[in-house]
Amino acid sequence: MTLSTASPKISGIRKENHMTTQQDNYPIFLGSEIEQPAPQDAAFHILPVPYEQSVSYGGGTGNGPSAILKASWQLEQWDGKSKPCAAGIYTCPPLECDLPPQQVIDNIATAVSNIIQQGATPIIFGGEHTVTYGVAKGLRDAGFDDFGIVQIDAHADLREAYEGDPLSHASVMKRCVDLGIPLYQLGIRAFCEEEMQIREQHGVYFQDADHLVPHNIQEITLPDDFPQKVFFTLDIDGMDPSVFPSTGTPVPGGLGWYQTLNLFESIAKQREIIGFDIMEFAPIEGFHAYDFAAAVLTYKMMGIVLRSRESKVLSKS
Repeated sequence: MTLSTASPKISGIRKENHMTTQQDNYPIFLGSEIEQPAPQDAAFHILPVPYEQSVSYGGGTGNGPSAILKASWQLEQWDGKSKPCAAGIYTCPPLECDLPPQQVIDNIATAVSNIIQQGATPIIFGGEHTVTYGVAKGLRDAGFDDFGIVQIDAHADLREAYEGDPLSHASVMKRCVDLGIPLYQLGIRAFCEEEMQIREQHGVYFQDADHLVPHNIQEITLPDDFPQKVFFTLDIDGMDPSVFPSTGTPVPGGLGWYQTLNLFESIAKQREIIGFDIMEFAPIEGFHAYDFAAAVLTYKMMGIVLRSRESKVLSKS
């Protein structure tokens, strides 16, 4: 549907009471600045998936997608280097998550496959990290038979099951490598012996936080045999709690703001980013700075994807 034109700014703050939204809790991304385009006219499709079923410490990840979308109304179109919104950003209605876990996974896969078939790049807002398993299945269903996953996270998420649940957020990367998807992990600093063994069994690449952070590593080089197409999954707890305390399972010693963006950009320069997600964001009531930071992070990642694509096209011409 077509939304109204941008709301005016008053004293630097947009009038949120004049928002025109898809649903009260799920406004379109950057809706204070842009109108909702037709799906076929958008380079990016944002899919909110407020799924929260297996969280094992703090809760609130089900509120993450809505909080990020609302905070995005405070963004500027210019991200510091370009205007990602010029390529078109379509915000999908949120998925129904009050269903059995396997049904939610299947519905995520269908939604992601549909986005790919429309020629757009999917951006998924979770919810707990289990959501990424559905995304991976959807990419496969859409015809991406050869792609890899690059993961920023505090946790390896490679357990066969956690508390008896194979669809736990602590098992999501095990489900993905079971599909035969190559995996490169960044910033991990909490894992068990089982996960170390699974890393070895599945040939998982990694650079953990105890190497990346003390040495201030800003870019990595992917192995030659890593797929040319990459899906990037960013668990908010992969970043340090001093940047994002707004997550259910914070772990000290994580990545910084610029380090995270620089690592992402180094991947985008080497490979084709076919989509990315922001997972495990749990907003803290009364601390909207973190909601806004998650929105900024998303928009800057869009800009990196677009500029990397444009640079590759120019280099071939």
